[in-house]
Amino acid sequence: MAVRLRLKRFGRLNHPTYRLCATDARSPRDGRVIETLGYYLPKTRREDDQLKLNAERVSYWLSVGAQPSETARSLIKRSGIELPERKRRVRKKGKAKAFVPPRKKGKKSVADKAAEPVADKAAEPVADKPEDQQET
Repeated sequence: MAVRLRLKRFGRLNHPTYRLCATDARSPRDGRVIETLGYYLPKTRREDDQLKLNAERVSYWLSVGAQPSETARSLIKRSGIELPERKRRVRKKGKAKAFVPPRKKGKKSVADKAAEPVADKAAEPVADKPEDQQET
């Protein structure tokens, strides 16, 4: 299950309030949540009262791999919680080698057969059987 940290909207018309929640990425914006981590009140005049997060729980969810939305990321930074750095994939430089299947033992390829010297069968001496093994 992919967990996201994102805002859930509450409040009346033209006076929004938000809760920072850990949710399943597939659930709708105002749908089921796993855990509520804090709140954000953008219309409040005092900046001290605008944002309240449970830093311990936010750090926990980030440590187990939850991905914050862009707005949640900015609020987490604003509250002073360290975000883990994204791992960048390192790509190898160089060409991929072509796959060469392994040769089977015993069979020779056409190129190997062509490279072998041809031996004359007539030029080879025929070994005679010893006389004691010959039939009479």
